[in-house]
Amino acid sequence: MASNCDRNRRLVRLTQTERRKLSFLSLPILYAIPAFIAVLTLIVFVHEMGHYLVARWNGVAIHTFSIGFGPELIGFNDRHGTRWRLSAIPLGGYVRFVGDMNAASMPDPEAAAEYPPEMQDRLFVNKNVWQRIAVVAAGPVANVLLTFVILYALLLGYGRYTIPPVIGDVVSGGIAAEAGLLPGDTVVSVDGFGVSSFSDFQRLIATAPGRQVTVVIARAAEQQTLLMIPAIAEETDNFGNRHRVGRIGVSRSVEQSDLTLYRPNPVEAVGMTAQEIRFIVDRTVAFLGDFFVGRGDVEQLGGPVKVAKVSGEVATMGIIALINLAALLSLNIGIFNLLPIPVLDGGHLVYYLIEAARGRPLSQKAQEIGFRVGFAIVGTLMIFTLVNDTLLSILRHAS
Repeated sequence: MASNCDRNRRLVRLTQTERRKLSFLSLPILYAIPAFIAVLTLIVFVHEMGHYLVARWNGVAIHTFSIGFGPELIGFNDRHGTRWRLSAIPLGGYVRFVGDMNAASMPDPEAAAEYPPEMQDRLFVNKNVWQRIAVVAAGPVANVLLTFVILYALLLGYGRYTIPPVIGDVVSGGIAAEAGLLPGDTVVSVDGFGVSSFSDFQRLIATAPGRQVTVVIARAAEQQTLLMIPAIAEETDNFGNRHRVGRIGVSRSVEQSDLTLYRPNPVEAVGMTAQEIRFIVDRTVAFLGDFFVGRGDVEQLGGPVKVAKVSGEVATMGIIALINLAALLSLNIGIFNLLPIPVLDGGHLVYYLIEAARGRPLSQKAQEIGFRVGFAIVGTLMIFTLVNDTLLSILRHAS
């Protein structure tokens, strides 16, 4: 009995750092790995299904549809001759067409030439350039559609809580004050994004640290345009993760009567969902652009370890939060795949667009060199993010 009391007193005296270390030990085991696999499997399946369906509609013979890489765990052959497989490494997937050299859909003209005449018309490499463009673009498009369906369904099902976008207090001498923002101003838009709630304004500012934003306000029935650059601040979320956010020095007190649940009709929800997707794309592209101009923060760059950790954290908040995360990750994976790097969908599209412009494909040697460079870039990025995630995780929870 005494030993139990002593243990309880020691637990009460745990510091915040010690509690964070304990949560770090239990969280991945209970939530991170299964949540990560579930979210990633859904996103990969939808992405690859986009490639698969458009390829089938264009009469392309498909060799393999794989979720994951490496050794096959389970699989079967369908009546069309496609091998459906679940592989051991759940970090992606691929659709491999008949006649491809590898899972990255690198063409193999010599192997393609060996197929009988009746198969030639079904080989991906022999389809016209616009059919190949459609097949390749279908993966990222499927990711965007998944994001749209999830966000649209959540918006119709749960609505959105709004607070009037009216400025309350402005910090004297702060960025907002110097730009001319005054208490009582109503925010109309930020960087072209319409603002219907004060939380919209907060999010638009928070996601633009160190980048100039254009704020349109309404004051005395007239609209004014203000320019400001949010200061870079660091905040810590409920899970101990640090984030770089933008701050301009404004606040707003909120009464219960200010909070309104807004439920859009199905037509209006289409526009609201489209704007949300446009916002995510805009901020993702801006985030990637920061690394090219030296403003990027490597702590914000996440790989498999960080995605798994975030998935586990979000899973503790409930299924709706996890579904929201799936929508965000789906869109980001779609954007990443459109980067003009050979082996990614964007690299294939560059090849095919060049072919469409010049009337003939690039030489086999040029394509092979591009694929090798692409493999090197993607491999280096994966290793960097993996090491970066692991080191940051160790350092944060050791401090």
